[in-house]
Amino acid sequence: MQHYDPRQNLILDWLRNTLQLDVQSLEPASADASFRRYFRATLIEQAAPITRIVMDAPPAHEDIRPFLRIDQHLAACGVHVPHIYDYSIEHGLMLLEDMGNMPYLTALQITDLTPSPLAGEGWGEGADKNQTPNPSNARPNIDKLYTDALRALQHLQTCPSADLPAYDHAKLTSEMQLFETWYLRQHLGLEPGDDDMALLNATYAQLAERALAQTQGFVHRDYHSRNLMLTADHPPGIIDFQDAVHGPITYDIASLLRDSYIEWPDQQVEAWLQQHHHALQQSQAHIPEWRQFKTDFDWMSAQRHLKVLGIFARLHHRDGKSGYLADLPLTLRNLHRSLAPYAEFGEFIDWLNSHGCARP
Repeated sequence: MQHYDPRQNLILDWLRNTLQLDVQSLEPASADASFRRYFRATLIEQAAPITRIVMDAPPAHEDIRPFLRIDQHLAACGVHVPHIYDYSIEHGLMLLEDMGNMPYLTALQITDLTPSPLAGEGWGEGADKNQTPNPSNARPNIDKLYTDALRALQHLQTCPSADLPAYDHAKLTSEMQLFETWYLRQHLGLEPGDDDMALLNATYAQLAERALAQTQGFVHRDYHSRNLMLTADHPPGIIDFQDAVHGPITYDIASLLRDSYIEWPDQQVEAWLQQHHHALQQSQAHIPEWRQFKTDFDWMSAQRHLKVLGIFARLHHRDGKSGYLADLPLTLRNLHRSLAPYAEFGEFIDWLNSHGCARP
């Protein structure tokens, strides 16, 4: 029995009757960690089939205006974002350019990682998929994907951002508090005592203050392998930017290189980070020397992964999206590797290890 979906009927009515389009089919394309859904519409134009993406964002839960505003802003900056063909604020619908069905994460997972015959054991068919890929042994398309992603990020960070919401102390802190609310309390069933809360709050404050002391600029806020599309022209296509803010310049590079969905060896992450740092120093003012930049990156990564641990737990417990539980171990590893080099966080790491949050 087919499930009745009033929103899907609304989409078809909007496409056919309001926009007067010849719709041949409407199929689910993807969903994300919010109430938004995406459909791929096959249309007939001048006797030929074309595809468009329909964003479905129920107005009771989502506001499409930030997406509209940021999309237009980034397009004016020359960033590769989806073209908007039409939209309805009233209904929470948007007709977008189809950037294909190949996010970076999928491309990286299906990329032929088989090493050359002289490289030793690696990531061919039958290899252990639970170990970390070794890009130094892999074919060069992986490095090409990340070089393109770094280039696009450097371009993104030249876009004006002063009019965007500020990624301020309150916002940075409220994000980290998701860790205690959803990961510690709801997911692990822990009740932090007064001493625990003092340590958590001190850690939040250290991380937030370091973030605010950085050079500030355009922040996508979710720049990672699921939001970069492998497009035929000018890759990558960039999506899911509606929550952009004016904030720390290392936030997006931390999202990309300490991704919660795919893991690379520390030495490869550092090589890509050095490449990015060098490019920023060539193109922007107020970029610090390498050691400070690396510390900024690590501490920013820790802030993000405290938040993400809370978000993944919330998606499971509140929203019934349990698939994200599989990404908790990598997120926890990323939190540990971000803080481990710094004596300032020794007490916090000991606390994590003794409260069910040890590095997996």
